[in-house]
Amino acid sequence: MPKTDKEIAEKILNNQLIGTMATIEGDKPHTRYMTFYNDNFTLYTVTSKNTHKVEELSKNPYTHILIGYDGKGFGDAYLEIEGKAEVSSDEGMKEKVWNKVLRFWFDGPDDPNMVVLKIVPSQIRIMNSKGKDPKIIQF
Repeated sequence: MPKTDKEIAEKILNNQLIGTMATIEGDKPHTRYMTFYNDNFTLYTVTSKNTHKVEELSKNPYTHILIGYDGKGFGDAYLEIEGKAEVSSDEGMKEKVWNKVLRFWFDGPDDPNMVVLKIVPSQIRIMNSKGKDPKIIQF
């Protein structure tokens, strides 16, 4: 059983793969579902280099992610993550996050259209944890 706020957040990140990721398009938020891979609180997600999110992140690299709510009701903890995203075509990073589900969109980790978004959090908030106040984890 996780004891510290950081352990609670890490458990959520390791058990929940799907969340929403917001960027800014013009001066308005633009949110979409993404699948995330957690590596010691750095998140990775895969997309095509030709997407709106890549264009939006090139203009403003800051993002907001919601992940962890499983829909069981009151007390379902989830995370609000503020962070900075970096778009990468690094072959090692692409190999690291590659999995068979990505075959629906890409030919393989060497697909030139595939890029990895690396999100480094500046702050994570644990929300809705059985009625408790949000817990803030600074990075």
